[in-house]
Amino acid sequence: MRKLILSAASAALLALIGPAAAQSPIVIKFSHVTAPNTPKGLAADKFKELAEKYTDGKVKVEVYPNSQLYKDKEELDALQLGAVQMLAPSISKFGPAGVKEFEVFDLPYILPDIAALRKVTNGPVGAKLFKLLDAKGITGLAYWDNGFKIMSANKKLIEPADYKGLKFRIQSSKVLDAQFRSLGAIPQVMAFSEVYQALQTGVVDGQENTPSNMYTQKMHEVQKYTTVTNHGYIGYAVIVNKKFWDGIPADLRAQLDKAMKEATEYGNNQSQKENDEALEEMKKSGKTEIITLTPEQNAAMRKAMAPVYDDVGGRVGKALIADFIKESGGGPTN
Repeated sequence: MRKLILSAASAALLALIGPAAAQSPIVIKFSHVTAPNTPKGLAADKFKELAEKYTDGKVKVEVYPNSQLYKDKEELDALQLGAVQMLAPSISKFGPAGVKEFEVFDLPYILPDIAALRKVTNGPVGAKLFKLLDAKGITGLAYWDNGFKIMSANKKLIEPADYKGLKFRIQSSKVLDAQFRSLGAIPQVMAFSEVYQALQTGVVDGQENTPSNMYTQKMHEVQKYTTVTNHGYIGYAVIVNKKFWDGIPADLRAQLDKAMKEATEYGNNQSQKENDEALEEMKKSGKTEIITLTPEQNAAMRKAMAPVYDDVGGRVGKALIADFIKESGGGPTN
């Protein structure tokens, strides 16, 4: 597959050798793996609209949704080789790609709410994380929300002991693996597209996800109980090929930054709206019982997951975790 990507990249190589301004117009291929009507898809389309408007057509953005160009496992290679210029992968993808510090976002209860999330992503910690991508030939532009995760299973999940022995689907992340092991559960890495069938057939007992992901994938129809834990965050990072981005004239790059900022605000507002609506629709369906934890039950969950911070501190970076907690006000004991 890398050879195919390299072949596709050769056509784009000239654009990377000299300034991007040599093209007329400058073309940005923006590839992503979700549907156009998701918050990510809508934000990508909004960026296209605003970028072309603010640059008076000097920049053309071609959006390729639904893995039309590259799948999850291929797209970072494609970006680094110049076959595409812009992506919005899940933040969890950076750990396996060699920038494990991004797994700090996976730590349970490290982000108490949206306000804390914004302080991190819009502040020095978010910028510091993006700076780590430079060595990979990547520039980070923005953080886009999917939302906060909730738990589901065919068993009521109220206290830590309820998780013991259950098989939970996770994304590929050492932190998420440690999180479920701290509860006595059995983590199973699985592609998102396979989760519904795995729940339906009992291959796994439960999962963690945002309400919008659960509802649109109909997971609530095969899970008797859903607990609103809001224990973790799923997000995306909008990234570009660094050499390409640096070659764009400064005046046009400023207009693209403006377009990205507005598209980010639009997409993140859309994400919050869709998660709120999805949770309400799941309640109305009557197919899954929605459980809200008491403050005492919530504190017990936090206490049970606290060891994860020590377990993965060496991998993610203890200083980074401390900076993140200082900025967010989160953590298992806050």
